Amino acid sequence: MQAVPKDVILKLDGISKHFGSLRAVDKISIDIYDGEFFTIVGPSGSGKTTLIRMLVGMDQPTAGDIVMLGDRINEVPANKRPTCMVFQSLALFPHKSVGENIEFSLKMKGVDAETRRKKCYDLLDLLHIGKDFYNKAVTQCSGGERQRIALARALAFDPKILFFDEPLSAIDYRLRKTLEKELRDIHRETGKTFVYITHSLEEAMVMSDRIGIMRGGRLVQVGTPDEIYNNPVNKFVSEFMGDVNVIEFSKSSNGQVFSSTFNASFAVTNNKSSTNKGFLVVRPEALRFLSNVQDAENHLEGVLYNEYSLGSRFQYQVRVGDNVFTIEKLRENRFSGKLDDKVLIGWDIKDSIVVEEN
Repeated sequence: MQAVPKDVILKLDGISKHFGSLRAVDKISIDIYDGEFFTIVGPSGSGKTTLIRMLVGMDQPTAGDIVMLGDRINEVPANKRPTCMVFQSLALFPHKSVGENIEFSLKMKGVDAETRRKKCYDLLDLLHIGKDFYNKAVTQCSGGERQRIALARALAFDPKILFFDEPLSAIDYRLRKTLEKELRDIHRETGKTFVYITHSLEEAMVMSDRIGIMRGGRLVQVGTPDEIYNNPVNKFVSEFMGDVNVIEFSKSSNGQVFSSTFNASFAVTNNKSSTNKGFLVVRPEALRFLSNVQDAENHLEGVLYNEYSLGSRFQYQVRVGDNVFTIEKLRENRFSGKLDDKVLIGWDIKDSIVVEEN
């Protein structure tokens, strides 16, 4: 079934932010749709925090336009926009109770106490906190509870768009994984537009409808998690999206690329390189151990160097000369070879991803 197109709620048209000669954000244009969970991912210094500060009204762009619901809002201050922000620091009021924090925006709007409390109780249930937290001091809440309280306070404002600036970066792994799923569930239940900033690709993959990858102040690729994972536009995106095996090649012709590093040719189907030079990318889950060369269309010989248990799966390192290849297998398909064994590894043409440097 084809998805029904949604309206554009936020449009960025050539947005730039310059600090002297530094182009922190450089000519970004994108449409974000009503009800979408859109995540901006990038390493430190890529410009993602500068971008979100402009979107929420904390900074004004040097050039370009921000259009929300058809209106240009470049100069509209943060407190006049129909948006809300969940900060990395959460910015809760430490001297107020949980209920007082959540109800703050409603009280500022003049909403009566009974209506405020009912709305607060509904949000406490939605965020799996519990009504008994209403009178509890925020300082007595755990890190995960404070995360939920901050989100409840933002939702109480009833924003058109909810922005997040790396809200899960300071909590432990297990709780972070729980909150990632809860955020996705809450997004579905509320139908709000979420715009999320993170440096963690794993967070983006779990939660997002679409992902924008930033580098050097620009969006280098935008797409669904599957699109970006399976069809990265360049080497940077392919490596940023997780563990990969990368083979540099110097020649390309007739569905084959030649690597001088391995003195070997490899079959490919999606050679998008505009020149002979480029990179062949193979995901760890696509690489496998072979019994003979006929078992895969591409192959290499190496030595099994190490094995790592990752819970439900195993990861293997295979040394081919001075290069290390990574293979992942589900626990039930654990490889029976021993460390230092000579092994044959390979992959199929369909799993060969060809990209350029930039």
